[in-house]
Amino acid sequence: MTGLYVALGDSMSIDDYAGGPGRGAASLLHRNQDRDFADWAGRDLPGWTLRLLARDGAVVADVLDRQLPQLTEAPDLVTVTMGGNDLMGAYGDDRAAAAVVGRVAAQGEGVLSRLRAVAGPSCPIVVTTVYDPSDGTGEVGGSGLPPWPGGPRWVAALNTELAALAARHCALLADVHARFHGHGVTAGDAACSQARPDGRDLWFCGVIEPNAWGAHEIRAAWWEALQRRG
Repeated sequence: MTGLYVALGDSMSIDDYAGGPGRGAASLLHRNQDRDFADWAGRDLPGWTLRLLARDGAVVADVLDRQLPQLTEAPDLVTVTMGGNDLMGAYGDDRAAAAVVGRVAAQGEGVLSRLRAVAGPSCPIVVTTVYDPSDGTGEVGGSGLPPWPGGPRWVAALNTELAALAARHCALLADVHARFHGHGVTAGDAACSQARPDGRDLWFCGVIEPNAWGAHEIRAAWWEALQRRG
């Protein structure tokens, strides 16, 4: 079987923080790294083509205005990671965060509407919830950022909107937020820069990026969502 897999969104999808080419979440879904994840051998997309359109720092407007226009043919599978950078732009400001959640909902509607129109009704589209490196504490020690007690609440509100978008557009939902809980500050130093720390319970680096083990877990969440679809 062959097909076109398109990865849209932000750094949750890319290779940069997971150890280099082939090691990010989208790359792993496309082609497993058998040396690192031997138990995942064969759970990938042999013969498929990957178009990795996701970019570091992308916000939802970038997905809508810069990434989607590059999609000139109907894909057979799409994953989407978006919204986290929008919320980080309002860090520490509850009023601004409320506005961001509303804007993500509106712009995300444009993303999913346009994407569904290009991809067609049968193409699996996987929408991804946003994780919380503070593990619900509102604080990431060593990050240089002040505590934001309301932060976890706004992450939850953002994810509620992402889940609603997925439901409205017959897309699948990969609940990365739930999967990652307990693998941020409560598992180690989420602000560290190591892509492949010795402890595999820590899934973050640089505060908000997925390290190699985190990238695998995002891929796993996508794969499981696709398996539930059948």
